Amino acid sequence: MSEKINPDKTLDCRGQKCPMPIIKTKKELENLESGQILEILGTDVGTKNDLPSFAEKSGNEFLQTIEDPEGFFRFYLRKS
Repeated sequence: MSEKINPDKTLDCRGQKCPMPIIKTKKELENLESGQILEILGTDVGTKNDLPSFAEKSGNEFLQTIEDPEGFFRFYLRKS
């Protein structure tokens, strides 16, 4: 996906280790409407595998991972 994603909400999980980014993502998705996009900021490399798997299991759509030049990841999920 090369187009810029405009998230509806950003969740900052930088500095947190597994399972906290997934737990917080699950909770934050409950506050979003269907079709809205959640951006998750994270530093835990394990989250690169965990978030796509979580999205698939929860029925949400994993859109993209971007490595930010400042040393963290930006993950994008669309709520189903």
